[in-house]
Amino acid sequence: MALSIAPLFSGSSGNSIFIRSKSACILVDAGVSCTKIRGELQKLDAHMDELDGILVTHEHIDHIRGLDIISKKYNVPVYANEQTWEVLLPKLPDIQAKNVRVIQAEDFYIKDICVQPFELSHDAACTFGYALTSRGKKVSVLTDLGHVTRKIIEQAAGSSIVLLEANHDVEMLNAGPYPYRLKHRILSTKGHLSNDAAAQAAFDLAKTGVRGIILGHLSLQNNMEDLAVQTVTGYLCQRGVQVGKHLAVTLAKRDQLTGCYDAR
Repeated sequence: MALSIAPLFSGSSGNSIFIRSKSACILVDAGVSCTKIRGELQKLDAHMDELDGILVTHEHIDHIRGLDIISKKYNVPVYANEQTWEVLLPKLPDIQAKNVRVIQAEDFYIKDICVQPFELSHDAACTFGYALTSRGKKVSVLTDLGHVTRKIIEQAAGSSIVLLEANHDVEMLNAGPYPYRLKHRILSTKGHLSNDAAAQAAFDLAKTGVRGIILGHLSLQNNMEDLAVQTVTGYLCQRGVQVGKHLAVTLAKRDQLTGCYDAR
């Protein structure tokens, strides 16, 4: 196994993704309790004391809820950029100084995994996406972003698998009960990707050689699983991408392990 990605939780109630290589075990975010993450890892025959690091995308609670307990209990380093740490540290008093790792949008290694952080547009201090490469295989995490730029596509280019946000259906959001200011926030370039925007991003990623898309971070109120998948696959098919042949598309579960996917 060169590299694998396993979404443990993906949604507005909590997010955590497990990345494993031959030598390293990494979480991207820890947005649910330590107990819940430990339970899902056990399904993969993985254990908390094997973790080599936690990469933080940003400081919103659905990405950091279990962070300080996991880091302290299992002595796990936590990686985040300086702007995110400025907001995080007052919220996470149990984080030990020895486990604070300040990173920039520059490549670094955790054992045999090359971590490539890059900035995303979201309403947080400084949101990072991540591309992770080991032994020539690459996976990327693109969630919590209001729009996709050419630079972001370039960062994730050539990934075997991309976890890609498909947060909401625009019509459902506009017709729903959210107050105007929240709707405006979600729809802005610092909000979340719609199904339509995810479809365009999936097409652009496929052109770079991406072979698998895992749709994630779906809104419970403003999206439906079937609708997200149909919107993305329909758009791809209209543009000549044969889903299941040229590109695999699946969906990350909100509250449990989705599966473990090997980068090929």
